[in-house]
Amino acid sequence: MTHDEILAVLNSRCAGTLMETLGIEYTSMTDDSLTARMPVTPGHLQPVGLLHGGATVALAETVGSAASQIFLADPHNFVAVGLEIAANHVRSARSGFVYGTASFLHRGRTTHVLEIRVIDEAGKLISFVKMTNAIVPREHKERS
Repeated sequence: MTHDEILAVLNSRCAGTLMETLGIEYTSMTDDSLTARMPVTPGHLQPVGLLHGGATVALAETVGSAASQIFLADPHNFVAVGLEIAANHVRSARSGFVYGTASFLHRGRTTHVLEIRVIDEAGKLISFVKMTNAIVPREHKERS
């Protein structure tokens, strides 16, 4: 599949999920990274008018999980599941879009460690996130 086809598949899977609720969409990828964006609307803000850290982490976890999944060596028999996520929020946003780009620090057989940099439209760092995903066997259900 081409990168554009992969992005289209990822975006088609967002309907009816938290990603749709938050307006997250996958925008670009390379051979070892994935980027998604999220609008910053009143529904994404905390009471003092700043981007909610939980919304930022939801963007980071979304793009980090998807990156692990699409870059698995054997996606038919294994699945990536979140094990740990830690975020440092260094700046906030009040409007526009924020972009999360996931890239690998480690891509092993049983774990993936990713860094997700969340930036604003001016390229300023909003949050730095580290995520660890476990690579586990996919449960295949027999069809009756």
